[in-house]
Amino acid sequence: MVARARALQARVLPHGWLDALRQVLLFGLAYLAYRIVRTVFASDANAAFAHARDLISIERNLHLFVEPSLQTWASGSHVLMLISSWLYVNAQTTITFSALFYLYLRHNRNFYFVRNMFMIAMAIALVGYVVFPTAPPRFLPEWGFTDTVAQLTGVRISHSSASMTALFNPYAAVPSMHVADAIMIGWSLARLAKRSVVRILWATYPFLIAFVIIVTANHFIIDALLGALTAGIAAYGARWLARARPVAWRFSQRSPSAALKPGANTGLTASG
Repeated sequence: MVARARALQARVLPHGWLDALRQVLLFGLAYLAYRIVRTVFASDANAAFAHARDLISIERNLHLFVEPSLQTWASGSHVLMLISSWLYVNAQTTITFSALFYLYLRHNRNFYFVRNMFMIAMAIALVGYVVFPTAPPRFLPEWGFTDTVAQLTGVRISHSSASMTALFNPYAAVPSMHVADAIMIGWSLARLAKRSVVRILWATYPFLIAFVIIVTANHFIIDALLGALTAGIAAYGARWLARARPVAWRFSQRSPSAALKPGANTGLTASG
């Protein structure tokens, strides 16, 4: 029984409980740093609304300002908007955390590369939120936007609500971390998926989230594009970090058994 328990732990937690706790603490410290920076560099509401209007002006000049029309079209289907609102609320919590949990348990050798991407992306986003605070479209009803998430789910994140702004940054629109997270998770799981249908679903997941954040009036198209850019920079940064620890931090699609063959270029990772 003891041998079986150890074998199960080795399969589920290949680097033990200490490494698992280290990963949880790392994400916890990243969130704590975010909270501290938010407190020190409080967003200016006037600047945030001015930046939002600047984005509208840029999109109008580029003929990209289609968000109000897209939301109006999507609002014609109650089911579509309900699903979109649920996805918006859960994308960065339930789905992302579950995906990271799955990667750590089932594809541990790849988890550390994805973790490094997230750390870099979070740092980039934090700089964006401090330097360029931006109000989301839902705060601009005069442009035809509606807060559909609040209407359909009852979850209201208001710029004037002290209780909600204590938990969420109402002006964290640029870049869109919904899109960045979706790309980092979707790209990773699509590469690891063995079934074609699963691979396709994860590959299209970022596009679905981009659609969701726009039709729920939580982000502009430019926010989504900058979120994609953030994910790209984070992936490049994670590849650069992998040069320092190629065994521990690289992203490999090789199975452990294949990597352990004589002469194989191992893709296994150690804790990190």
